[in-house]
Amino acid sequence: MSKMRAIEAAVLVMRREGVDTAFGIPGAAINPLYSALQKVGGIDHVLARHVEGASHMAEGYTRTKAGNIGVCIGTSGPAGTDMVTGLYSASADSIPILCITGQAPRARLHKEDFQAVDITSIVKPVTKWATTVLEPGQVPYAFQKAFYEMRSGRPGPVLIDLPFDVQMAEIEFDIDAYQPLPLAKPSATRVQAEKALALLAQAERPLLVAGGGVINADASELLVEFAELTGIPVIPTLMGWGSIPDDHPQMVGMVGLQTSHRYGNATLLKSDVVLGIGNRWANRHTGSVDVYTEGRKFIHVDIEPTQIGRVFTPDLGIVSDAGSALTVLLEVAREWQAAGKLKDRSAWLHDCQQRKASLQRKTHFDNVPVKPQRVYEEMNQVFGKDTCYVSTIGLSQIAGAQFLHVYKPRHWINCGQAGPLGWTIPAALGVVKADPSRKVVALSGDYDFQFMIEELAVGAQFNLPYIHVVVNNSYLGLIRQAQRGFEMDYCVQLSFDNLNAPELNGYGVDHVAVAEGLGCKALRVFEPKDIQPALRQAQELVETFKVPVVVEIILERVTNISMGTEINAVNEFEDLALVGNDAPTAIALLD
Repeated sequence: MSKMRAIEAAVLVMRREGVDTAFGIPGAAINPLYSALQKVGGIDHVLARHVEGASHMAEGYTRTKAGNIGVCIGTSGPAGTDMVTGLYSASADSIPILCITGQAPRARLHKEDFQAVDITSIVKPVTKWATTVLEPGQVPYAFQKAFYEMRSGRPGPVLIDLPFDVQMAEIEFDIDAYQPLPLAKPSATRVQAEKALALLAQAERPLLVAGGGVINADASELLVEFAELTGIPVIPTLMGWGSIPDDHPQMVGMVGLQTSHRYGNATLLKSDVVLGIGNRWANRHTGSVDVYTEGRKFIHVDIEPTQIGRVFTPDLGIVSDAGSALTVLLEVAREWQAAGKLKDRSAWLHDCQQRKASLQRKTHFDNVPVKPQRVYEEMNQVFGKDTCYVSTIGLSQIAGAQFLHVYKPRHWINCGQAGPLGWTIPAALGVVKADPSRKVVALSGDYDFQFMIEELAVGAQFNLPYIHVVVNNSYLGLIRQAQRGFEMDYCVQLSFDNLNAPELNGYGVDHVAVAEGLGCKALRVFEPKDIQPALRQAQELVETFKVPVVVEIILERVTNISMGTEINAVNEFEDLALVGNDAPTAIALLD
């Protein structure tokens, strides 16, 4: 046995569990952990500018590769409360991250010590597990339990709070005797798979809905194989986007009130049996349950038992990890194919493909100031199939999901349910840290960009290069559009005359100057013809300087992006595509 500080044992456990990177900000109550990181070695550290930023970096890191666990470290009190938004975002999307906070010594926990707060109670609603460790000998085993909780069942975040004296105490610990706990994940049975295939066999117009659980389970190849074998078309959710390539013949669009395709909504409304795998039936995907479910049967596969029936009761519920379910579904489907029991779905697939090729939104506008649709058209022209997009919320993200194309799992990285403004910059940095070879393009409106703009300095300091496209209409655009229902345009304008940048003509913040002041490169575009050259120049700057490169595109002040209150009643505010040149980069061109 070896004698060591409890916090050194914690670092050894993290290393054994596969952690090689942490994001955080040191402080008095967590300095023992930093001293252990320095002494033990083996875990790289990225110094954030804000602890919420560090938590989102950890999210981006986890979301990039199967098996990754992002780690966020902060001192006591406000560092822990700063993490809450990251924990909420991770919890909502089933993303495992480990947050570690320092705490006042045990003897002063009840004395209102400086920066002492009951962080465990605060974060319990947004974590799978949260604990303040009160015995030094429990520290390594609290970390062992944390990794078990993060990875078992429905993945999610964990917080460990460590009093200063607990970190510093000496304990006996032998890392060579340590083993990660075996994980617990439910698996579909053969009987369940047979019942699911029997329901699909009764259908004339079946669909597969692929959620984020497919990507979390690293099961995208299994999904595509099952779809190809059965001939059933696939609709990914926003969190499942990339589980089947956009140009695959059986990818028939996304469904929803906002981040949707016209052809996706139309196809779902024509379906009669839907198999959802690893999805939540989120309300921005379904709209009202009555419209979404009318005239069709549902099979729901989810890793978390309490998700089955949460939004509506399916005709068949199966509690299973998405990968395990697809494995047994494939096994049965292969047997049915050999026995001639699988239906020919070619006519239904052809019908879906016809909608995909005809129900397009227009993107080719030559207006000055620029219409946002044109921005995504130009991005499609410049960025290839291996591009990884990172975004959070707003009209920029909604339009991006309507017009951009994703071809690989984990190449659309988006906080789907929580949608915190400011998420994009730190999450993108986390992605680049996890995979330095990846071509990362972040997408923000001006308000999301301003929320955590200071984190650009992290990208400059630690050479984490990516391209950040900022579409600037100097508005809280999504909220302004929502305010139309109240007949107001109130407290959502970001415009002002910037005395230091008159060339902005009232668009307010000089994002180029701020980005350059933080050590990055930046470009600004006013006209459609200049978008593509700027994006290509940004690619060169990223390669040359190895820092984030911002491309700001000045948009028209007011644009309403397609959305509605029901999937059968989406409002189309702009002209629709009538000929191929109206939407030249659509995934399926108009004839």
